Amino acid sequence: MIGRTGTRPVRAPVSWRRRGDRAAYLFLAPWLLGMAVFTLGPILASLYLSFTEYSLVAPPEWLGLENYREMLDDSRLRSALVVTFTYVFVSVPVQLTLALALAVALNSGVRGLRFYRSVYYLPSLLAGSVSIAILWRQVFGGQGLVNQLLDRFGIQGTSWIGHPDYALGTLVVLNAWTFGAPMVIFLAGLRQIPAMYHEAAAVDGAGRVARFFRITLPLLTPIIFFNLVLQVIDAFQSFTQAFVISGGTGGPADSTLLYTLYLYERGFGSFDMGYAAALAWFLLVVIAALTAANFLLAKRWVFYGD
Repeated sequence: MIGRTGTRPVRAPVSWRRRGDRAAYLFLAPWLLGMAVFTLGPILASLYLSFTEYSLVAPPEWLGLENYREMLDDSRLRSALVVTFTYVFVSVPVQLTLALALAVALNSGVRGLRFYRSVYYLPSLLAGSVSIAILWRQVFGGQGLVNQLLDRFGIQGTSWIGHPDYALGTLVVLNAWTFGAPMVIFLAGLRQIPAMYHEAAAVDGAGRVARFFRITLPLLTPIIFFNLVLQVIDAFQSFTQAFVISGGTGGPADSTLLYTLYLYERGFGSFDMGYAAALAWFLLVVIAALTAANFLLAKRWVFYGD
């Protein structure tokens, strides 16, 4: 505790400060213990296992860099990387565009804002669940809802999830459908833009489109950057949708073989946990590199008010 007597500060005795520090560490101890046991411990264990051959039923055997060398010649790994990068770089921009468009529409003074905000946010809560993935499989199946609608117009549909050219597209649509979380963040950012900027631009004769691109969008770039980083990281970790829709195989013809699904196959399908740990650490490096690139490029397009 620090007080003042006249103009000279009075500091609390050292023993009191130490007693306060001990109390703080005592309250933090459960969290620190949980982080060490359930987070830091498994991370270090997976790093060690990435240098071993480990089948879950036998003790790990040290291999050095052999797992990482094997990754260079793994054709299915290359296929998984192509599928995953396509999925991320297509679905995330579509998702953020939908989220921003709906946020702008809701911010224009629509009635029942709380209701629409809740309804649009709901898919984000359910997107990672097995039930939604099963529902999506039924919607895009051979006799699914999409084909039933196409039949009304005399169009012969196909099994969208069973065709190599369209299966990944269904996953892209599913990820884009979960625009609720970034939409709510965009909506909060739009509420923070001072109305006087738009009023001044309107007085100067700027229309809605001009005000959006010259005022709203530049002031919203920090929020766009925040959503972009979060959604890219989240998309790289997508697993449930691809697992359920493909039946855990990544099919047809590995068209839905996301990186996490391939990691799961090697770890729990082939019981090659050492190689799976190496794949996990490589994914960490990829995500970290892309995140760092986003931060470096942000200096060129993210506008801060100060």
